[in-house]
Amino acid sequence: MSGKPESIETALPVLLIDDDPDLQRSYALVFRHHGIENLVQCQDSRNAAGVLAASDYEVILLDLNMPHVSGRDLLPRIVEKHPDVPVIVVTGVDEVSTAVQCMRQGAFDYLVKPVGEEALIAAVRRAMDVRDIRRENTLLRERLLAGKPRHPEAFAEIVTAHPAMEGVFQYVEAVARTQQPILITGETGVGKELIARAIHRLSGRKGPFVPVNIAGLDDNLFSDTLFGHLKGAFTGATEARRGLIEQAADGTLFLDEIGDMTPPSQIKLLRLLQEREYLPLGADTPRRSPARIVVATNRDLAQLRQSKAFRDDLFFRLRSHHVHIPPLRERLDDLPLLTDHFLEKAARALQKKRPTPPRELFTLLGSYDFPGNVRELEGMIFNAVSTHRGGILSLEPFKEVVLGSERKSLSRPGEGASGAISQFPWNPGKPLPTIREAENQLILEALRRTGGNHTMAADLLGITRQTLNRRLKEVQSQR
Repeated sequence: MSGKPESIETALPVLLIDDDPDLQRSYALVFRHHGIENLVQCQDSRNAAGVLAASDYEVILLDLNMPHVSGRDLLPRIVEKHPDVPVIVVTGVDEVSTAVQCMRQGAFDYLVKPVGEEALIAAVRRAMDVRDIRRENTLLRERLLAGKPRHPEAFAEIVTAHPAMEGVFQYVEAVARTQQPILITGETGVGKELIARAIHRLSGRKGPFVPVNIAGLDDNLFSDTLFGHLKGAFTGATEARRGLIEQAADGTLFLDEIGDMTPPSQIKLLRLLQEREYLPLGADTPRRSPARIVVATNRDLAQLRQSKAFRDDLFFRLRSHHVHIPPLRERLDDLPLLTDHFLEKAARALQKKRPTPPRELFTLLGSYDFPGNVRELEGMIFNAVSTHRGGILSLEPFKEVVLGSERKSLSRPGEGASGAISQFPWNPGKPLPTIREAENQLILEALRRTGGNHTMAADLLGITRQTLNRRLKEVQSQR
């Protein structure tokens, strides 16, 4: 065995059906060298049916020429009863016709003995990737047909009824048990860590969920935080320290804000993902990690890659399973549910009676872009409840945020609430309007942004409601 092995993580065992005990021992050593410890060996082909019935398998390696029951007879039975499991034929028969027949019967690959270590591991790796894809496609079909997640309890922390989020849940259920890393993207405050926790719950892993925000960590601090150090590794290292990757053994390591990683740290993360190995500070021998890796960022990795700030190989390694969480402004239907949830949560935390929200609250919130998303909404509600004294919840704390943002937007010619170019008549290249025409346009824009609510539109414009009503009558009389 030569070269540095790339560890292969398997959730299900690999089954080896071959009557040659020496070959079985040799293959077992190769597999263990590459991190495959979960191996089932069947030397007597008469027992193959029972072994197959006893468990599900990631990949099956099958010899053709065996006494009692040949691999030629076993192959069509395996394919018929276990169609999702890739079967790699490993045989001394170097005949094109035999290879073609096996492939037509459903074999995934055909290897001729003696098989080199690299060729064997490469074939197993390809088969596992196909197994993962088949598994995910099956689960996705089931979720799409069902229309709802099978395990809604895993998403109990996420308050939503929006179809886009239901689609996210279905995809998460489909990929939660995959061995590959999962990338979660979305703006600040959308709930990326909550999705990561749901993935961990659905993964079936027995170890803990270990989150870490790596934004702002230089390479040395990144290495020490994730990989730990040995005693004497540097000045002040009087004791050995376990890294978070070791603490997350058999569990999930969640790395948030990976878009801010330094280039040296990106190399170390890539090695961890590809080889399942890491090197504590001060150590000469790498250690293996069985931890599942889930990462998240609010930055555009494709754009970072184009600007050479993010490695191509790491980008492609991470994008195989991508969960994107839509911003709150794209699922405003969730506002009543979220508001009710946070009102209850704030009341409990502040030991107050749950206040009643005013009718205008959802109209006001619906006109806001929520750059901080769900986390910002939670902060707004906690702030309002903290100053609440009784009766109907005051709109004023919300107006300070929402209308303050709108006033800034209105004060910037050419920009609307969402930053898009407005249709105001004083855009560059158009004649300036009269003062009266400009006032009319401002009034109509304020009403549009507040959903036709006169009170909020007047607040946004800094005038009284009576003044707004009078100006509206004048506008209508001029038409």
